[in-house]
Amino acid sequence: MSLSRVTVTAVRNLHAVTLSPSPRINILHGANGSGKTSLLEAIHLLGLARSFRSLRLQPVIQYEQAACTVFGQVEIPEGGRCNLGVSRDRQGEFLIRIDGQNARSAAQLAEVLPLQLINPDSFRLLEGAPKIRRQFLDWGVFHVEPRFLSAWQRLQKALRQRNSWLRHGTLDTASQAAWDRELCLASDEIDAYRRAYIQALKPVFESTLRELVELDGLTLSYYRGWDKDRELSEVLSSSLGRDQQLGHTQAGPQRADLRLRLGANNAADILSRGQQKLVVCALRIAQGHLVGQAKRGQCIYLVDDLPSELDEQHRRALCRLLEELNCQVFITCVDHELLRDGWRADTPVAMFHVEHGRITPWE
Repeated sequence: MSLSRVTVTAVRNLHAVTLSPSPRINILHGANGSGKTSLLEAIHLLGLARSFRSLRLQPVIQYEQAACTVFGQVEIPEGGRCNLGVSRDRQGEFLIRIDGQNARSAAQLAEVLPLQLINPDSFRLLEGAPKIRRQFLDWGVFHVEPRFLSAWQRLQKALRQRNSWLRHGTLDTASQAAWDRELCLASDEIDAYRRAYIQALKPVFESTLRELVELDGLTLSYYRGWDKDRELSEVLSSSLGRDQQLGHTQAGPQRADLRLRLGANNAADILSRGQQKLVVCALRIAQGHLVGQAKRGQCIYLVDDLPSELDEQHRRALCRLLEELNCQVFITCVDHELLRDGWRADTPVAMFHVEHGRITPWE
């Protein structure tokens, strides 16, 4: 997939703009605060109907505007185009349009426009809560396993029912048993999809990481959310009293995690910030390879402040890996000279200058 046209209206400090980006490498340069990241944020809105910079919509929508809007024309790998539109207002309501039709959920956007984000907060994938790593894992599984979404929706429904019963005791014994059975079935299905995905991801991640940095002893493993030697039904039964005290289900795929360790230590406790960034980049690039294989189309990469915390050697190595993905990339930086060279002669590279919210092509 690639965006052949992007129109942005009322997103942060950006002036209304329509861009025709390169299908490969796009470099946005300008001073800090000029609006470079806001364009990446607009593309993120187009692909996921939410911002990566703020949980609240108020800061995203331009001052004194009622809503922000992003339109995009997506080139489909097997031929043809898809038109996307997302509008969000100050009340939190959003409208999603795909080829002129209203869409029911952001999952439909993600299916059409798979995005990968690498930004200065990427280290949170290692340092942050397990939820962040689950989201990373499930994003990949969602794009390579068509059955994952329905299983995940079944899991969420069963969890809501069980947690409500744990808090209020409103289910009879037969209903409780039925929802526990549904929870276990959905959990086993999700665990199987995640395991298969991790098995495919690990070798690609390891080879990608070697291209960026030598980190002997770094391992990636998967924790499914409950004891690997016991059935979930047994775990739920044995922990019922504790679950009732807490008012929620402790064991299950909603507690899954990815674990990155360096020797006997948590990798986030040992690695420098620059090394963490390279590990996260390797994870996201490896994920892009798997999605490209599964969907016959590539992710779009949004890379904010690529030179940050990387020396020239690692910066060039990362650019080479992004280039080898043969996908569309949007990169922001302050100094365009740091990223102007190093691309293959046959790689289309477009440069844009961003100043005071205005984006203009740069020759």
